Amino acid sequence: MATPALSFHEVRKVFGETVALEQVSFDVAAGTVTGFLGPNGAGKSTALRVALGLLRPTRGEAFVMGQRAGTPTARRHLAYVPGDVSLWPRLSGAETLDLLASLHGDVDEARRDQLIADFEVDVRLRVRAYSKGNRQKIALIAALSSRADVLVLDEPTSGLDPLMERVFRTSVTEAAARGQSVFLSSHILSEVEHVCDNVVMIRAGRIVQAARMSELRERAGVVFDVIGEVPDLTGVAGVLVVTPTNDGASVSVSGPTGPFLAALSSGRVTSLTTRDVSLEEIFLSYYDEPHAR
Repeated sequence: MATPALSFHEVRKVFGETVALEQVSFDVAAGTVTGFLGPNGAGKSTALRVALGLLRPTRGEAFVMGQRAGTPTARRHLAYVPGDVSLWPRLSGAETLDLLASLHGDVDEARRDQLIADFEVDVRLRVRAYSKGNRQKIALIAALSSRADVLVLDEPTSGLDPLMERVFRTSVTEAAARGQSVFLSSHILSEVEHVCDNVVMIRAGRIVQAARMSELRERAGVVFDVIGEVPDLTGVAGVLVVTPTNDGASVSVSGPTGPFLAALSSGRVTSLTTRDVSLEEIFLSYYDEPHAR
């Protein structure tokens, strides 16, 4: 069985009386892109710091390519991009990339040149002249051109315009095709939906779901957009989320749809259509209060 690129085993992290992570376990398979989702304060940042070796678990263990997180061997397998990049203001973009390459020690120079062109950044300029978006591009180019086995990306498109976000998505897909593993923490659900093979969801320090994207959609079922007077669907089998709209409701249904359709007969429905469930709707189904309980 292949060694996971990133693995958490019953990780607990406590700060004083605050439990930041509790029994966190999941694997990131090699050559895949895994989205890491959760609301603010859910424990995402703490988990990322454990993976990077910046924090030690209170209990449990985390591994990078089979090596305990935080060890020199584990760090050599990693490349990291934070959401708010700080670079050396007096260096040029090219000098910064060279410095970051020397720190990691294994860089695909042809790939780096291609990424510079794709992200349309002038590496001749000094970093102090860069916007936030251009600083982010430099960090992304450095990570994506490395030969690191695992790329840990924390809100990596912060500051990028929509065109550059598209370049980022393509670059991440290409990285996975080359065998690299990407662990992507993002609040942009459309970004995760476009590039991720798998999703790990965390809430209040605990993993609430870890699955392939295709499996999540199958479990989530379908969404019915209902126009007209919608009856009370509380307790109806298969109904997960009911979201009121201006002219009716949007209803997520999992499993057999018979009970839901039978319940609709007591209302005054004028139109009923189905569509594929979005990641946002899946996400909300795991974070609304009824589901949390």
